[in-house]
Amino acid sequence: TLIYINMEFSSCLPQYLLYPSSLQCMHLAVVACGDRLEETLIMLKSAVLFSNRRLCFHIFAEDSLKPEFEKKLREWPSSYTKKFEYNIYPITFSVGNAQEWKKLFKPCAAQRLFLPVILKDVDSLLYVDTDVLFLRPIDDIWHILKEFNSTQLAAMAPEHEIPKIGWYSRFARHPYYGTTGVNSGVMLMNLTRIRNTQFKNSMIPSGLTWEEMLYPLYQKYKNYITWGDQDLLNIIFYFNPECLYVFPCQWNYRPDHCMYGSNCKGAEEEGVSILHGNRGVYHDDKQPTFKALYEVIRDFPFEDNLFQSLYYPLQSKFLDTVHTLCGRIPQVFLKQIEKTMKKVYENRVIVYLGANHRY
Repeated sequence: TLIYINMEFSSCLPQYLLYPSSLQCMHLAVVACGDRLEETLIMLKSAVLFSNRRLCFHIFAEDSLKPEFEKKLREWPSSYTKKFEYNIYPITFSVGNAQEWKKLFKPCAAQRLFLPVILKDVDSLLYVDTDVLFLRPIDDIWHILKEFNSTQLAAMAPEHEIPKIGWYSRFARHPYYGTTGVNSGVMLMNLTRIRNTQFKNSMIPSGLTWEEMLYPLYQKYKNYITWGDQDLLNIIFYFNPECLYVFPCQWNYRPDHCMYGSNCKGAEEEGVSILHGNRGVYHDDKQPTFKALYEVIRDFPFEDNLFQSLYYPLQSKFLDTVHTLCGRIPQVFLKQIEKTMKKVYENRVIVYLGANHRY
């Protein structure tokens, strides 16, 4: 039996009861240029829908996109806007040639390399690409920061699970982390540690700070890299492997994990936690399972019943994807989001009962 709890009673409760630890902000950073406005807003929407603690968004965007972001975020209902705050920053690069950085791989993607330098007052954050969707609370990946040992300062997932068919292991012409490299589309960063670390490198015998290292590293390897800033991160952690925490593939689940057959064991066991729709799969018909998730979250009205207006439409759309290898494993995509929705409703029941008990 599904119970829909009206949140109007929540206005009776103080903020700290509605959003426990609300003063402890979870910082989320994203870089948006060109036509990435909608993708970015859907990613932020997925973050707000399911997270428990307060969120602080750091949106780096071209000047032309700033008023669009402000307009769209103002349109969200107050029951959700009070769960986050945001700042919008211009695209800036503190070292080297700004135009070179801006054109590296995807428009403005290299901005993520400069987050430790720009966000000097932020201790830790989660960076994600615009084509990411959260299928469970950000709180859960945020907890991984507490699992860092004394030398680790960033966390990413492997680029591939099977070395013999991985891109880096077959084609890379530069050093890369581990046996398959890492994917930087979802990246936890302890910015304080990054700012305070001297990094080993292939340019000088002594260490360099993060900011000192970036442009010389790019100059040395620019003719050998394919995936831009992700390749530079792989080079950095090749020389500093003790600095990286590797989290499992369900935290950065991409088409590569199912389009040739299922190869992400963590997602098979626990479900997808964070979906990463790279290869433009939200906007074409090559991987309809990924597109279905994107469209259902995009079209979900904020105040509606999550099961009736999100989960059930998703199940229905998945029936049309069984002709693909990804579509043949719907439980991998549905398991975690179903568990997340149940927790959301449990929390709303607590709020509802608390309001009635008090008044």
